[in-house]
Amino acid sequence: MVDLLKGIRVLSFNHFLMGPVGVQFLADLGADVIAVEPPDGAFQRKWSGANNKRVDGQSMLFLVGNRNKRSLVLDLKKPEALEIARKLIATADVLTENFRPGVLDKLGLGFAAARAIKPDIIYATASGFGADGPYVNRPGQDLLVQALSGLAVITGTRKSGPRAIGVSAVDHHGAALFAAGILAALVKRARTGDGGRIDVNLLSAALDLQQESLTCYMNGEPPDDTHQPEHVSGWYYSAPYGIYATRDGHVAISLGSIEVLAEALDLPREQRFADSEAFSRRDEITAAIAANVASRTTAECLDRFTSLGIWHAPVNDYSKLADDPQIKHNGSFQTVQGATGAPITLVSHPIQYDGQVPEVRMPPQKLGAQSEDVLTELGYDQDAIRTLYGTGAIGSAP
Repeated sequence: MVDLLKGIRVLSFNHFLMGPVGVQFLADLGADVIAVEPPDGAFQRKWSGANNKRVDGQSMLFLVGNRNKRSLVLDLKKPEALEIARKLIATADVLTENFRPGVLDKLGLGFAAARAIKPDIIYATASGFGADGPYVNRPGQDLLVQALSGLAVITGTRKSGPRAIGVSAVDHHGAALFAAGILAALVKRARTGDGGRIDVNLLSAALDLQQESLTCYMNGEPPDDTHQPEHVSGWYYSAPYGIYATRDGHVAISLGSIEVLAEALDLPREQRFADSEAFSRRDEITAAIAANVASRTTAECLDRFTSLGIWHAPVNDYSKLADDPQIKHNGSFQTVQGATGAPITLVSHPIQYDGQVPEVRMPPQKLGAQSEDVLTELGYDQDAIRTLYGTGAIGSAP
C-alpha cells in the first residue's frame, strides 16, 4: 500500500473538477481527505456527460475525482455546521477550496480565520483567474479558459478555425499543479514549521500548459498565424510532425529525418526535400506524405517506419486502449466495486512509487457516507448527531 501521506489530514471544500482531482492525488497517497459537501451534494455529483450517463448510481464527473475520500455533509448556512467546520480545521493539516474568491471569507472560514484556528494550516485555493484582478468575478471554466488563453486557436486548424481540446485538459493540468503546490507547502512546513497559502488558477495553468508554444511565439518574430497547418500538429513544428490518414486508419509521424521518411515511402525524386527545408517547405512536404500514406494500410506504414527508425504510432480510438499491451502493463485502469456494489472502471493514479501504483482503497462514496464517523472523531455523541440531523446542519438522517 502507498501511504506516503499517512497522518496528513486534508479538509476539502472542493467542487467541479480541478479541485477534486488535485485533492484526489493526495488521497491516493494516503492522506485522510474529508470532502465537505452541501446537503444536496457537490456540483460534481449532479453533472455527467454522454446524456447524463451514470455508473454505480454516480455521475461520471463525480467518479473522476473522488476516490479514497470520506464524504461529510455540512450545510454551511447553519451555525452548527460552521462550528463543525472550525473544529475540523483545528485537526487539519491542509484546507483546500475552489469556491469563487471571497465566499469562504464571508462564512468566516477564509485564510485569516483558518490560520487563527490552526497557525500552521496550509490553505490551498483553486480558482478560475486568481484571487483578485479584473476577471475575478468571471465564471472560470475549462472551455472558457481554453478560449481566453489561446489554446483553442493553436489546437484548431487553418481550415476549421479555433477548436477546443476534446477533454478538460486545463482542469486536469491545474489539478496537477494544485497537488504539487500543496506537496511543496507540506515539505516547507516539515522543514520550517510554517504553513502558508497556495493559489492556483485555471488561466495560469492554461498558459503553463503552452510553455513550448508561447516561448517560441514571444521571442523573435511572431508568425502571422498560430492555427495548425493542414497536416502538421502545431504552428511551430516542422514536417512531418502530424497525423495522416492511411487506407484503413490513421498513423502519427513524429520527429525524424524527412529524407529517411521519403526513402521509407519510396517518394519520387520531385517529392523529396532536404532536412533543412522541413519547416520552410512543410506544406509541400506534408502534402506529398499525406497522398502517399493514404494509399497504404496502417500495418504497412508501421512496418516501413519501424525498419528505418522513424518515430511513429498508430492512432487508437478508445475501444483499443484497454487491450494496448503497454497500458495493460502499466495498470492504467482499475476496475473496483463501487459504493453500491456495481463494478466501476477508473483511470489509475499516474505515478508508481517503489514499483507500486496506489490502489483504490475506497471508491467514490455516497453523499454523507462518513458524516457520523467524522463527527464521532470530533467528540460528538449519538444524541448530538441526532440533534444536528434535526437542524439540517448535516443534512437528513440516512
